[in-house]
Amino acid sequence: MADSVKDKVIGIIAEQAVLEPSDVKMDSTLEDLGIDSLGLVESIFAIEEAFDIQVPFNANDPSESEFDISSVAAIVRAVEGLVADQKA
Repeated sequence: MADSVKDKVIGIIAEQAVLEPSDVKMDSTLEDLGIDSLGLVESIFAIEEAFDIQVPFNANDPSESEFDISSVAAIVRAVEGLVADQKA
């Protein structure tokens, strides 16, 4: 289960960055991958749609959001948590 979440999230991020999923490393930041603020918002929307979840993210003030976007690994962990909470 965790791998499918990870793979989907990496796929979404790779699509935004116009990269192959194999080029997206877990320790990469969105900035490393060339994803700007608009790409970030589009990624969040795509994640919400793919997993049917609500991401607690404030696009106007990302630093105030509970959703950790510091790295690909952090995003994967956060999405895994939201998916688990939804199923609980």
